[in-house]
Amino acid sequence: MVVITDERCMEYQQLGHPERPARVRRTLELLRSQTLLPLEWDKPQPVNESQLHRVHSSNHLARLTAPEDFDPDTPAYPRIREHAERSVGGALQAMERALGGERAFSLMRPPGHHATVNAAMGFCYLNNTAIAVLEALDRGIAPVAVYDFDVHHCNGTEDILLGREGCRTFSIHQFPAYPGTGESSYDNARNFPVPPGAERRYYRDRLQKALEELAAYEPRLIAVSAGFDAHRDDPLSHEYLEEDDFYWLGRQLRQLNRPAFAILEGGYSRGLPQQILAFLLGWEGH
Repeated sequence: MVVITDERCMEYQQLGHPERPARVRRTLELLRSQTLLPLEWDKPQPVNESQLHRVHSSNHLARLTAPEDFDPDTPAYPRIREHAERSVGGALQAMERALGGERAFSLMRPPGHHATVNAAMGFCYLNNTAIAVLEALDRGIAPVAVYDFDVHHCNGTEDILLGREGCRTFSIHQFPAYPGTGESSYDNARNFPVPPGAERRYYRDRLQKALEELAAYEPRLIAVSAGFDAHRDDPLSHEYLEEDDFYWLGRQLRQLNRPAFAILEGGYSRGLPQQILAFLLGWEGH
């Protein structure tokens, strides 16, 4: 198992904001101290302009260096474009390691799955997953599947990849919830909405249904947008998953027996480090 990280991703913060440096810092502390899972550590790769322009407009990229906040949830932090590009680099490096036959997890911030072609929103500035998927497609690797289990719908990833040949998104999320999208499926976007307060068993059934459809798609590569905010203790959702469910999910992904990489999206409870470790243990087949 390879973990890609860069501690500079913890250099920005806003007091009281749920997407805070402690998410990565406390997870690094746990992963470095645990003895159950042997880990190799790696760094994000450099990102070039052509990779960014496959997904984002020139206006959006320029806007990332402006001082005005994007919305109340998405501040214009100093050097946020640099931080966001390193997060993209983590996704790209995770993809490279996956194509080399390894399981790779990008432990970076900011997350990315809400970022659209022209806008930053929902704590996200650049769409890490979509950039990695389009990089794979540009190399002739297809089909590629995105499996997004963040509790919030991957509106940005869906919007960017919608209608593109050779890829398909599978999103399991609470609905209604932020950002208000993902109620229905269409074209190459498969959505599996779950109502607020759903029974844990029902939520797991939806996760399983999406995995079954993904397996039938027979992708050559799987990009996992790994959000842990459907946990029962998470302050930004109304769902009831537990740590064991993330371990189970990792096991299910392993059984697909396909090259895959994972990228940290959401997850805001104090138990996030344990949830991530459980997922990685299941994915490694521990």
